Amino acid sequence: MKNWRQTFITGEAPVADFEPADRISKHLWSIILAGGNGDRISSLTLQWMGRSVPKQYCAFVGKKSMLQHTLMRADALGEHGHQRTLIARNHQNEALPQLADRWDQSVILQPSNRNTLPGIFLPLTHIYARDSNATVVIYPSDHFIYPRNNFIRLMEQAVKAAEELPGMLILIGAKPDSLELDYGWIYPAEEIWQSGDYSVRIVKQFLEKPSRALAAEAMLQGAFWNTLIVAVKAHTLWELGWTHAPEILRHFERLCNVVGTSKEKSVLESIYEIMPSGNFSSDLLMQAAGSIGVLPMENILWNDWGRKERIVETLSRIGLRPNFPMETATGHKPDEQTAENLSAAFRENLIRRAGSTNCIFR
Repeated sequence: MKNWRQTFITGEAPVADFEPADRISKHLWSIILAGGNGDRISSLTLQWMGRSVPKQYCAFVGKKSMLQHTLMRADALGEHGHQRTLIARNHQNEALPQLADRWDQSVILQPSNRNTLPGIFLPLTHIYARDSNATVVIYPSDHFIYPRNNFIRLMEQAVKAAEELPGMLILIGAKPDSLELDYGWIYPAEEIWQSGDYSVRIVKQFLEKPSRALAAEAMLQGAFWNTLIVAVKAHTLWELGWTHAPEILRHFERLCNVVGTSKEKSVLESIYEIMPSGNFSSDLLMQAAGSIGVLPMENILWNDWGRKERIVETLSRIGLRPNFPMETATGHKPDEQTAENLSAAFRENLIRRAGSTNCIFR
Protein backbone atom coordinates (compact mmCIF):
# COMPACT_ATOMS: atom_id res chain seq x y z
CA MET A 1 0.00 0.00 0.00
CA LYS A 2 1.23 3.48 -0.83
CA ASN A 3 2.05 5.66 2.11
CA TRP A 4 1.02 9.28 2.69
CA ARG A 5 4.15 10.64 0.99
CA GLN A 6 3.58 8.56 -2.15
CA THR A 7 0.04 9.87 -2.33
CA PHE A 8 1.35 13.33 -3.16
CA ILE A 9 4.23 12.21 -5.35
CA THR A 10 2.03 10.06 -7.62
CA GLY A 11 -1.07 12.19 -7.35
CA GLU A 12 -3.06 9.08 -6.47
CA ALA A 13 -4.58 8.07 -3.16
CA PRO A 14 -4.11 4.68 -1.51
CA VAL A 15 -7.26 2.58 -1.62
CA ALA A 16 -7.57 2.73 2.16
CA ASP A 17 -7.37 6.53 2.09
CA PHE A 18 -9.76 7.14 -0.79
CA GLU A 19 -13.00 5.30 -0.34
CA PRO A 20 -15.84 6.89 -2.33
CA ALA A 21 -18.55 7.97 0.06
CA ASP A 22 -22.04 6.53 -0.10
CA ARG A 23 -24.16 8.72 -2.32
CA ILE A 24 -25.87 10.83 0.29
CA SER A 25 -28.70 12.06 -1.89
CA LYS A 26 -29.77 12.05 -5.51
CA HIS A 27 -30.05 15.82 -5.09
CA LEU A 28 -26.38 16.33 -4.17
CA TRP A 29 -24.48 18.67 -6.50
CA SER A 30 -20.97 20.18 -6.47
CA ILE A 31 -19.63 23.54 -7.60
CA ILE A 32 -15.89 23.74 -8.27
CA LEU A 33 -14.61 27.31 -8.43
CA ALA A 34 -11.69 27.61 -10.87
CA GLY A 35 -12.16 31.05 -12.38
CA GLY A 36 -9.45 33.01 -10.55
CA ASN A 37 -6.28 34.40 -12.09
CA GLY A 38 -3.94 33.63 -9.18
CA ASP A 39 -2.31 37.03 -9.48
CA ARG A 40 -0.51 36.84 -6.13
CA ILE A 41 1.66 33.92 -7.23
CA SER A 42 1.97 34.82 -10.90
CA SER A 43 5.61 35.80 -10.33
CA LEU A 44 6.33 32.24 -9.14
CA THR A 45 4.72 30.54 -12.14
CA LEU A 46 6.39 33.02 -14.48
CA GLN A 47 9.86 32.17 -13.12
CA TRP A 48 9.09 28.46 -12.91
CA MET A 49 7.24 27.85 -16.21
CA GLY A 50 8.23 30.88 -18.23
CA ARG A 51 4.64 32.12 -18.31
CA SER A 52 1.94 33.13 -15.86
CA VAL A 53 -0.38 30.18 -15.15
CA PRO A 54 -3.41 30.41 -12.83
CA LYS A 55 -2.49 28.43 -9.71
CA GLN A 56 -5.43 26.02 -9.91
CA TYR A 57 -3.93 24.52 -13.08
CA CYS A 58 -0.48 24.03 -11.54
CA ALA A 59 0.91 20.81 -10.07
CA PHE A 60 3.01 22.30 -7.29
CA VAL A 61 3.73 18.83 -5.93
CA GLY A 62 3.17 15.40 -7.47
CA LYS A 63 1.54 14.92 -10.85
CA LYS A 64 -1.88 16.45 -10.43
CA SER A 65 -2.90 20.09 -10.37
CA MET A 66 -4.81 21.75 -7.56
CA LEU A 67 -7.93 21.64 -9.72
CA GLN A 68 -7.51 17.93 -10.34
CA HIS A 69 -7.13 17.24 -6.62
CA THR A 70 -10.30 19.28 -5.98
CA LEU A 71 -12.18 17.28 -8.60
CA MET A 72 -11.02 14.05 -6.94
CA ARG A 73 -12.44 15.25 -3.62
CA ALA A 74 -15.73 16.16 -5.31
CA ASP A 75 -15.82 12.79 -7.10
CA ALA A 76 -15.56 11.00 -3.75
CA LEU A 77 -18.73 12.67 -2.51
CA GLY A 78 -20.95 13.02 -5.58
CA GLU A 79 -21.48 12.09 -9.19
CA HIS A 80 -19.72 13.56 -12.26
CA GLY A 81 -23.04 14.46 -13.77
CA HIS A 82 -23.90 16.58 -10.76
CA GLN A 83 -20.78 18.75 -10.88
CA ARG A 84 -20.40 22.21 -12.36
CA THR A 85 -16.88 23.62 -12.73
CA LEU A 86 -16.57 27.34 -13.28
CA ILE A 87 -13.62 28.52 -15.37
CA ALA A 88 -12.73 31.84 -16.97
CA ARG A 89 -13.33 31.93 -20.69
CA ASN A 90 -9.76 33.09 -21.30
CA HIS A 91 -8.38 30.06 -19.40
CA GLN A 92 -9.72 27.47 -21.81
CA ASN A 93 -6.31 26.48 -23.12
CA GLU A 94 -5.08 25.70 -19.61
CA ALA A 95 -8.31 24.05 -18.48
CA LEU A 96 -9.19 21.82 -21.44
CA PRO A 97 -6.41 19.21 -20.97
CA GLN A 98 -7.42 18.79 -17.31
CA LEU A 99 -11.17 18.77 -17.92
CA ALA A 100 -11.44 17.03 -21.28
CA ASP A 101 -13.55 14.16 -19.97
CA ARG A 102 -15.97 16.58 -18.27
CA TRP A 103 -15.99 19.49 -20.68
CA ASP A 104 -19.32 19.11 -22.44
CA GLN A 105 -21.28 18.06 -19.40
CA SER A 106 -20.01 20.05 -16.45
CA VAL A 107 -17.80 23.02 -17.42
CA ILE A 108 -19.25 26.52 -17.29
CA LEU A 109 -17.37 29.35 -18.99
CA GLN A 110 -17.62 32.69 -17.22
CA PRO A 111 -17.60 35.55 -19.75
CA SER A 112 -15.65 37.85 -17.41
CA ASN A 113 -14.55 38.01 -13.79
CA ARG A 114 -17.05 39.78 -11.54
CA ASN A 115 -15.52 38.53 -8.27
CA THR A 116 -16.66 35.63 -6.13
CA LEU A 117 -20.36 36.28 -5.67
CA PRO A 118 -21.29 36.10 -9.38
CA GLY A 119 -18.65 33.37 -9.68
CA ILE A 120 -20.69 31.22 -7.31
CA PHE A 121 -24.16 32.17 -8.51
CA LEU A 122 -23.45 31.43 -12.18
CA PRO A 123 -22.95 27.67 -11.62
CA LEU A 124 -25.62 27.73 -8.90
CA THR A 125 -28.08 29.06 -11.49
CA HIS A 126 -27.41 26.07 -13.74
CA ILE A 127 -28.00 23.69 -10.83
CA TYR A 128 -31.06 25.47 -9.46
CA ALA A 129 -32.70 25.51 -12.89
CA ARG A 130 -32.35 21.73 -13.09
CA ASP A 131 -33.00 20.76 -9.47
CA SER A 132 -34.72 23.20 -7.15
CA ASN A 133 -34.28 20.74 -4.27
CA ALA A 134 -30.52 20.47 -4.77
CA THR A 135 -28.02 20.38 -1.92
CA VAL A 136 -24.85 22.08 -3.11
CA VAL A 137 -21.24 21.74 -1.96
CA ILE A 138 -18.93 24.56 -3.03
CA TYR A 139 -15.22 23.81 -3.41
CA PRO A 140 -12.60 26.48 -4.10
CA SER A 141 -9.92 24.86 -6.27
CA ASP A 142 -6.82 26.51 -4.78
CA HIS A 143 -6.77 24.75 -1.40
CA PHE A 144 -4.32 22.22 0.00
CA ILE A 145 -6.28 19.62 2.00
CA TYR A 146 -4.93 16.43 3.58
CA PRO A 147 -5.81 13.69 4.28
CA ARG A 148 -8.60 13.36 1.76
CA ASN A 149 -10.51 10.64 3.57
CA ASN A 150 -10.86 12.76 6.72
CA PHE A 151 -12.09 15.63 4.58
CA ILE A 152 -14.69 13.50 2.79
CA ARG A 153 -16.07 12.29 6.13
CA LEU A 154 -16.32 15.91 7.23
CA MET A 155 -18.16 16.90 4.06
CA GLU A 156 -20.61 14.01 4.46
CA GLN A 157 -21.52 15.57 7.79
CA ALA A 158 -21.70 19.05 6.27
CA VAL A 159 -24.19 17.80 3.68
CA LYS A 160 -26.18 16.04 6.39
CA ALA A 161 -26.29 19.24 8.44
CA ALA A 162 -27.35 21.32 5.42
CA GLU A 163 -30.22 18.91 4.74
CA GLU A 164 -31.33 18.73 8.37
CA LEU A 165 -31.01 22.51 8.81
CA PRO A 166 -32.47 23.57 5.44
CA GLY A 167 -32.54 27.26 6.23
CA MET A 168 -28.85 27.36 7.17
CA LEU A 169 -25.66 27.68 5.15
CA ILE A 170 -22.97 25.35 6.53
CA LEU A 171 -19.47 26.82 6.33
CA ILE A 172 -16.33 24.80 7.01
CA GLY A 173 -13.96 26.37 9.54
CA ALA A 174 -10.27 25.49 9.95
CA LYS A 175 -8.64 25.62 13.36
CA PRO A 176 -5.89 28.26 13.21
CA ASP A 177 -2.28 27.51 14.08
CA SER A 178 -0.87 30.93 13.16
CA LEU A 179 -1.91 34.56 12.87
CA GLU A 180 -2.94 34.63 9.22
CA LEU A 181 -3.90 38.20 8.40
CA ASP A 182 -5.04 37.44 4.83
CA TYR A 183 -7.72 34.97 5.93
CA GLY A 184 -11.23 35.67 7.06
CA TRP A 185 -12.02 34.55 10.63
CA ILE A 186 -15.24 33.14 12.07
CA TYR A 187 -16.41 33.68 15.65
CA PRO A 188 -18.69 30.80 16.66
CA ALA A 189 -21.55 30.95 19.17
CA GLU A 190 -23.82 28.20 20.52
CA GLU A 191 -24.11 24.71 19.09
CA ILE A 192 -27.15 24.15 16.84
CA TRP A 193 -26.52 20.66 15.43
CA GLN A 194 -24.58 17.58 16.44
CA SER A 195 -23.86 14.18 14.89
CA GLY A 196 -21.34 11.89 16.55
CA ASP A 197 -18.10 13.84 16.96
CA TYR A 198 -19.22 16.59 14.59
CA SER A 199 -21.08 19.72 15.61
CA VAL A 200 -22.27 22.91 13.95
CA ARG A 201 -22.25 26.21 15.80
CA ILE A 202 -24.08 29.34 14.78
CA VAL A 203 -21.83 32.09 13.45
CA LYS A 204 -21.65 35.04 15.78
CA GLN A 205 -19.44 37.30 13.70
CA PHE A 206 -17.04 37.39 10.75
CA LEU A 207 -13.69 39.16 10.80
CA GLU A 208 -12.07 39.95 7.45
CA LYS A 209 -8.32 40.48 7.06
CA PRO A 210 -7.70 41.62 10.64
CA SER A 211 -4.76 43.40 12.19
CA ARG A 212 -2.26 41.22 14.06
CA ALA A 213 -3.80 42.24 17.38
CA LEU A 214 -7.33 41.37 16.25
CA ALA A 215 -6.17 38.04 14.78
CA ALA A 216 -4.45 37.17 18.08
CA GLU A 217 -7.64 38.00 19.98
CA ALA A 218 -9.72 35.90 17.56
CA MET A 219 -7.37 32.96 17.98
CA LEU A 220 -7.54 33.21 21.78
CA GLN A 221 -11.33 33.26 21.67
CA GLY A 222 -11.57 30.11 19.57
CA ALA A 223 -12.35 31.64 16.19
CA PHE A 224 -11.83 29.61 13.02
CA TRP A 225 -10.35 30.41 9.64
CA ASN A 226 -12.96 30.81 6.92
CA THR A 227 -12.22 28.20 4.23
CA LEU A 228 -15.13 29.28 1.98
CA ILE A 229 -16.03 25.60 1.61
CA VAL A 230 -19.82 25.45 1.85
CA ALA A 231 -22.71 22.99 1.99
CA VAL A 232 -26.17 24.49 1.54
CA LYS A 233 -29.57 23.86 0.02
CA ALA A 234 -29.73 25.62 -3.34
CA HIS A 235 -32.97 27.41 -2.50
CA THR A 236 -31.45 28.69 0.76
CA LEU A 237 -28.46 30.21 -1.01
CA TRP A 238 -30.73 31.59 -3.73
CA GLU A 239 -32.89 33.30 -1.10
CA LEU A 240 -29.82 34.69 0.69
CA GLY A 241 -28.68 36.10 -2.64
CA TRP A 242 -31.99 37.85 -3.18
CA THR A 243 -31.90 39.24 0.36
CA HIS A 244 -28.34 40.56 0.33
CA ALA A 245 -27.43 41.03 -3.36
CA PRO A 246 -30.67 41.62 -5.31
CA GLU A 247 -28.85 43.72 -7.91
CA ILE A 248 -26.92 40.57 -8.88
CA LEU A 249 -29.65 37.98 -8.39
CA ARG A 250 -32.07 39.70 -10.74
CA HIS A 251 -29.65 38.95 -13.58
CA PHE A 252 -29.26 35.32 -12.59
CA GLU A 253 -33.02 34.94 -12.20
CA ARG A 254 -33.31 35.96 -15.83
CA LEU A 255 -30.68 33.37 -16.80
CA CYS A 256 -32.33 30.68 -14.68
CA ASN A 257 -35.50 31.00 -16.75
CA VAL A 258 -33.68 30.11 -20.00
CA VAL A 259 -31.06 27.53 -18.89
CA GLY A 260 -31.13 24.64 -21.34
CA THR A 261 -32.88 26.61 -24.07
CA SER A 262 -31.68 28.27 -27.27
CA LYS A 263 -31.73 31.64 -25.48
CA GLU A 264 -29.24 30.66 -22.76
CA LYS A 265 -26.07 31.81 -24.52
CA SER A 266 -27.39 35.20 -25.59
CA VAL A 267 -28.88 35.91 -22.16
CA LEU A 268 -25.60 34.98 -20.47
CA GLU A 269 -23.70 37.42 -22.69
CA SER A 270 -26.19 40.20 -22.12
CA ILE A 271 -26.32 39.92 -18.33
CA TYR A 272 -22.53 39.88 -18.03
CA GLU A 273 -22.31 43.13 -19.96
CA ILE A 274 -24.02 44.81 -17.01
CA MET A 275 -23.29 42.39 -14.14
CA PRO A 276 -22.09 44.17 -10.97
CA SER A 277 -19.14 42.82 -9.04
CA GLY A 278 -19.77 41.25 -5.65
CA ASN A 279 -17.72 39.53 -2.98
CA PHE A 280 -19.23 36.36 -1.52
CA SER A 281 -17.64 36.90 1.90
CA SER A 282 -18.26 40.59 2.49
CA ASP A 283 -21.47 41.07 0.49
CA LEU A 284 -23.28 37.90 1.55
CA LEU A 285 -21.70 35.87 4.35
CA MET A 286 -20.92 38.80 6.63
CA GLN A 287 -24.45 40.14 6.14
CA ALA A 288 -26.13 36.80 6.87
CA ALA A 289 -24.23 35.53 9.93
CA GLY A 290 -27.44 34.50 11.70
CA SER A 291 -28.24 32.09 8.85
CA ILE A 292 -24.79 30.47 8.83
CA GLY A 293 -23.37 27.63 10.89
CA VAL A 294 -19.70 26.72 11.13
CA LEU A 295 -18.51 23.10 11.08
CA PRO A 296 -14.87 22.81 12.24
CA MET A 297 -12.24 20.65 10.60
CA GLU A 298 -10.64 17.99 12.79
CA ASN A 299 -7.32 16.26 12.00
CA ILE A 300 -7.13 17.88 8.57
CA LEU A 301 -4.30 20.01 7.26
CA TRP A 302 -5.81 22.91 5.29
CA ASN A 303 -4.15 25.85 3.62
CA ASP A 304 -5.22 28.41 1.04
CA TRP A 305 -2.29 28.51 -1.38
CA GLY A 306 -2.80 32.15 -2.26
CA ARG A 307 0.84 33.06 -1.62
CA LYS A 308 4.00 31.23 -2.63
CA GLU A 309 5.31 31.34 0.94
CA ARG A 310 2.34 29.25 2.08
CA ILE A 311 3.07 26.59 -0.52
CA VAL A 312 6.68 26.25 0.62
CA GLU A 313 5.75 26.30 4.32
CA THR A 314 3.03 23.65 3.95
CA LEU A 315 5.17 21.25 1.96
CA SER A 316 8.09 21.73 4.34
CA ARG A 317 5.84 20.78 7.26
CA ILE A 318 4.99 17.42 5.72
CA GLY A 319 8.45 16.76 4.30
CA LEU A 320 7.70 17.12 0.59
CA ARG A 321 9.58 19.03 -2.08
CA PRO A 322 7.67 21.22 -4.52
CA ASN A 323 8.04 20.72 -8.25
CA PHE A 324 9.52 24.20 -8.59
CA PRO A 325 13.01 25.12 -7.30
CA MET A 326 12.69 26.26 -3.68
CA GLU A 327 14.87 29.29 -4.29
CA THR A 328 12.34 30.45 -6.90
CA ALA A 329 9.85 31.05 -4.10
CA THR A 330 12.13 31.87 -1.18
CA GLY A 331 15.11 33.58 -2.81
CA HIS A 332 17.55 31.18 -1.14
CA LYS A 333 18.32 27.48 -1.00
CA PRO A 334 16.47 25.55 1.74
CA ASP A 335 18.08 24.42 4.95
CA GLU A 336 17.66 20.65 4.59
CA GLN A 337 18.03 19.80 8.28
CA THR A 338 15.62 22.50 9.42
CA ALA A 339 13.03 21.34 6.90
CA GLU A 340 13.38 17.71 8.01
CA ASN A 341 13.12 18.63 11.71
CA LEU A 342 10.04 20.75 11.03
CA SER A 343 8.27 18.07 9.03
CA ALA A 344 9.01 15.39 11.65
CA ALA A 345 7.73 17.61 14.47
CA PHE A 346 4.60 18.44 12.50
CA ARG A 347 3.80 14.80 11.75
CA GLU A 348 4.27 13.82 15.39
CA ASN A 349 1.97 16.63 16.53
CA LEU A 350 -0.73 15.75 14.00
CA ILE A 351 -0.57 12.08 14.92
CA ARG A 352 -0.79 12.94 18.62
CA ARG A 353 -3.87 15.10 18.04
CA ALA A 354 -5.54 12.35 16.01
CA GLY A 355 -4.66 9.64 18.53
CA SER A 356 -3.61 7.22 15.79
CA THR A 357 -1.17 7.05 12.91
CA ASN A 358 -3.67 5.15 10.78
CA CYS A 359 -6.09 8.02 10.31
CA ILE A 360 -3.41 10.50 9.24
CA PHE A 361 -0.66 8.85 7.20
CA ARG A 362 -1.86 5.70 5.52
